[in-house]
Amino acid sequence: MQTTPTLTPLLVILGPTASGKTALAVNLARRLGGEILSADSRQVYRGMDLGTGKDLEEYAGVPFHLIDVAEAGEEYNLFRYQQAFDAAYADICRRRRVPVLCGGSGLYLAAALGRKRFRHVPENTALRARLQDKDDEELARLLSSYGPLHNHTDTQTRERCLRALEIAEFERSNPCPERILPPATVFGIRFEPEALRSRIKARLEQRLRQGMADEVRGLLQKGISPGQLTYYGLEYKYLTLYVTGKMPREQMERELYFAICQFAKRQRTWFRKMEKEGCAVTWIDGNAGLEEKTEKILTSLDKRIR
Repeated sequence: MQTTPTLTPLLVILGPTASGKTALAVNLARRLGGEILSADSRQVYRGMDLGTGKDLEEYAGVPFHLIDVAEAGEEYNLFRYQQAFDAAYADICRRRRVPVLCGGSGLYLAAALGRKRFRHVPENTALRARLQDKDDEELARLLSSYGPLHNHTDTQTRERCLRALEIAEFERSNPCPERILPPATVFGIRFEPEALRSRIKARLEQRLRQGMADEVRGLLQKGISPGQLTYYGLEYKYLTLYVTGKMPREQMERELYFAICQFAKRQRTWFRKMEKEGCAVTWIDGNAGLEEKTEKILTSLDKRIR
């Protein structure tokens, strides 16, 4: 009979965009003999590097998982991510390495750390037929009747709302056993809003210099439509508008910067929600140097082990 591997405690590094999560997680993994598990909803896509902030050069030999696992143009989902996370985490535990989860995508963090088990939900044609005459506001009200929204974007478009209703109805009719939670110790990187906005601006300017617009042009040349690219996040939405001539460069840079700052604000709100729901997060001052942050976390881990 196959035995379940002993669950190694999961070290989690979370934080908003541009907070330096990757560098800190990699440094910790290198010190602890660990491997990185990504919790980023866009870094799963191959060929989408600058726009998703993969920073692969920072890994420098540290093994990583759940990055570059899908083709650009696919719609990767939480079910696929959770399945891949569970498999990669079990493999790391089996090999007696230290798993380090790094990311800032709220739903992906929830998929990795939460009790809810995501499943493949087939299209419900009968449900869609019953809902076809309802307007968008009616659909949103119906979705809210199932409980709090899992994702604020569920009501942004009619198709997303219909899909969310399919999932909610499926889960109501098909209860699923809870997952066995990986034991986790969670650290977060914190910056004051003004300092984070400065980091966002600097990183955006750097990625634009590195050729983020050319990355988008290359994806369009491969046959990915402008409509598909807007699905993959703010950078691809605004860069697509720019390279297709629908938005001047200065306006693109200004509006993209503002949109990323708003996104970082929503990330911080999500982290507060995690804490309210019982996830204990130890916050680390982002202004500290990399080695100082690393030592603080290692010292904290050592105290908890003792």
